[in-house]
Amino acid sequence: MRVLVSLSNRLMQRYLPDPLIFVFLLTFLVFGCAIIFTPTTATQLFNYWGEEFWGLLSFTMQMVLVLLTGHVLASSHLFKVWLGALASIPKTPGKAIILVTFISMLASFINWGFGLVIGALFAKEVAKKIENVDYRLLIASAYSGFVIWHGGLSGSIPLTISTPGHFSEELIGIVSTSDTIFSTYNLAIVLALFIIIPATNRFLMPSRKDTITIDPKLLEERASFEAASIEEQTPATKLENSRFISLIIGGTGLVFLGIYVGENGLELNLDIVNFLFLFLGILFHGTPKKFLNAVTEAVKGTGGIIVQFPFYAGLMGVMQSSGLATAVSEAFVSISTESTFFVLTFWSAGLVNLFIPSGGGQWAIQAPIMLEAAENLGVSLPKTAMSVAWGDAWTNMIQPFWALPALAIAGLKARDIMGFCVFILLVSGAVISLGLFFL
Repeated sequence: MRVLVSLSNRLMQRYLPDPLIFVFLLTFLVFGCAIIFTPTTATQLFNYWGEEFWGLLSFTMQMVLVLLTGHVLASSHLFKVWLGALASIPKTPGKAIILVTFISMLASFINWGFGLVIGALFAKEVAKKIENVDYRLLIASAYSGFVIWHGGLSGSIPLTISTPGHFSEELIGIVSTSDTIFSTYNLAIVLALFIIIPATNRFLMPSRKDTITIDPKLLEERASFEAASIEEQTPATKLENSRFISLIIGGTGLVFLGIYVGENGLELNLDIVNFLFLFLGILFHGTPKKFLNAVTEAVKGTGGIIVQFPFYAGLMGVMQSSGLATAVSEAFVSISTESTFFVLTFWSAGLVNLFIPSGGGQWAIQAPIMLEAAENLGVSLPKTAMSVAWGDAWTNMIQPFWALPALAIAGLKARDIMGFCVFILLVSGAVISLGLFFL
């Protein structure tokens, strides 16, 4: 097995390009397939692509803030103490891999944005504490927890169809989360992944000679958060270094969060997660000056998200408007039977996700096709929705789109972790397929 893992890593290092080149190649592929398999003209394709190119600007900003606020929070002294204490629990590389995977999965089950950031931050802290642990595998383990998100509490598809007025209400009605997130088959798949994914990551540990470690000193944030010296004190710098101002504004944010939780419970969305990270960062850094310095440092890692997400928005426009995504879905439906429908739906969603890495966007495209087919076959509509949801989460393991925040936090390239993630893709795919087929 170690030979296969080593081979996979070598292949990825040699042939997997930077995520920006990856999305360029995907763009060429989608244009080519749309020309071949749909009646769309080249002019139409360029229009679909260009018109939707900026369609994810709001989401792009949310993801930038996920990375930025998570980084800022992690660079605060108090948060470092907390993560450091948790990172001191494992005493061996194997236990470290298992704990990082488990924490990432737990955080991703609660909220996907929370999981993306917390997993990578915790992995960095573990790398500072544990000797001889492969840093690439640590970050891959942190990212592997993300495979569980769409079966968790923040799953966009099950939450969408449980909301009155959703676009597919005429087809599926209002579906309670007891039939999706908290259904027996979904909880069984989640539980199985909680057991198997950490064990798989532990099994993927390379031999001692192939282990790539990192100097803990390289993981330390630069000490750039010191307050201005006494000689430089002016009314302006006194305000910038005022703990009172940070306490008041940070407290204001927490008051709102308290009101929100009181009215909505622990119904976390991406905006609330960012809000929490932002105001905790303000409080934990102590002064506006230290907080702003931390922001300046953190923003350096957001370039990949800012540049690449518009290209994926363009891909979504081409896939949807040309009918290519519909053609892919219909191809899988055409070979489905009552017994294989959920598994083939899962696989088709996994394929579509490579080109449309957005749960909500993918559901908008696949819902009419898959729900109508499920109704014709007389199979469960809620389970059909969850099959699409799991497919959307599954192939994220080889989709650099979602790995960008974790990679930016870790200071790695996609090729550094994808050799391991391929095995997570295969194992998780087998677990989910078996769960959807037999449960």
